[in-house]
Amino acid sequence: MVLILSLVAFQGYANEAVPVAEDPELENRLNNLAENLRCLVCQNETLAASRADFANDMRREIREQMHMNKSDEEIVDFLVARYGDFILFNPPFKSITWLLWFGPFTLLLGGGAALIFYLRRRRIQIKEKDVPLTENQRLQAESLIKEMNKDQSI
Repeated sequence: MVLILSLVAFQGYANEAVPVAEDPELENRLNNLAENLRCLVCQNETLAASRADFANDMRREIREQMHMNKSDEEIVDFLVARYGDFILFNPPFKSITWLLWFGPFTLLLGGGAALIFYLRRRRIQIKEKDVPLTENQRLQAESLIKEMNKDQSI
């Protein structure tokens, strides 16, 4: 009885299976194209791997355009015009996208330069503070230590 109730309870979580493609060649073309496109909802997944509703709508839109005999390049141009270069996993090198290409390297070099500058400055400061005591200062420090030792022994 418990087994039947648990199966019935989990039946509500089941989704409908995605229908098998009418044209396997078209689906293969769609998957090849969708592997190079980014899901705008998931952002780190390809359009082919995403299960978001938006990704399903995008794949449906791509299928419709393929049925209209548009080439892959025409479909990609349409999607870029509609959603921008962000939809491409490998955005083209343009004046607008130079930060995407060189930004990480610029941050790495800037951080490295700042670290080197900080370490050099710190080394100079440590050397400046490392001045030996004069004989008078050394005798004064020894007398203070002796006084502290006397106070602790009492």
